[in-house]
Amino acid sequence: MTNTPADQIKRIAMWSGPRNISTAMMYSFASRTDCAVWDEPFYAFYLKNAGVTHPLNDEVIADGEPEWDKVVQLCTRADPGKPVYYQKHMTHHMLAGHDRSWLQGLDNAFLIRSPERVLASYSKKRAEVALRDIGFVEQTEIYDSVCDKLGAAPPVVDADDVLADPETTLRSLCAALGIVADKAMLSWPKGPKPYDGVWAKHWYNAVWRSDGFQQPPTEKVQLRPDHQRIADQARPYYEKLKAQKI
Repeated sequence: MTNTPADQIKRIAMWSGPRNISTAMMYSFASRTDCAVWDEPFYAFYLKNAGVTHPLNDEVIADGEPEWDKVVQLCTRADPGKPVYYQKHMTHHMLAGHDRSWLQGLDNAFLIRSPERVLASYSKKRAEVALRDIGFVEQTEIYDSVCDKLGAAPPVVDADDVLADPETTLRSLCAALGIVADKAMLSWPKGPKPYDGVWAKHWYNAVWRSDGFQQPPTEKVQLRPDHQRIADQARPYYEKLKAQKI
């Protein structure tokens, strides 16, 4: 438990799609002594209700909280034990028809990555992929709703900028979120983490080998034609948020 009143806990919701250095960013925030993290709060809900099957499907549902309202309550009111509560959210987990107004009670930020890089990585882990799976449309919807409520743009960071200059980018992100930057965010121990989701053994093998942010990739991405079509569909959503990056 923390001595911080529930309504004074800094609850950060970081919104990204999959394969977007989102786990490395979670590890970065978890390296802060003042920060607790939660790995993909709505994953069990998503798998139970989206009509899709992912690796470790039943295990994820059994281990997580599959009820929307209960997850919302935990995101917005639970005491994480530390004054900063970083939540790694996947945008495609926000299924249509469910109230998103609770987002306005959090400090929302957005992590973006080029759709070509996302698809190149995602397709190595899951054979079937559609635009809905990589979350670009939902990310823009969430971004627009937060902008409408705030009357201002929430912070957006591009994965390429984080990788190219993590210290500067994280300093800017922390300033935008109203927290003090911490150099501890630049590194973490290799291997599994106690806060990883149960799906980590399928998805996190590369980040488990890391002890900090890696250099940005330089090789040109070559996608097969059907994946390139999805990247082309996603690009306008990516470009919209990229224009607002810090």
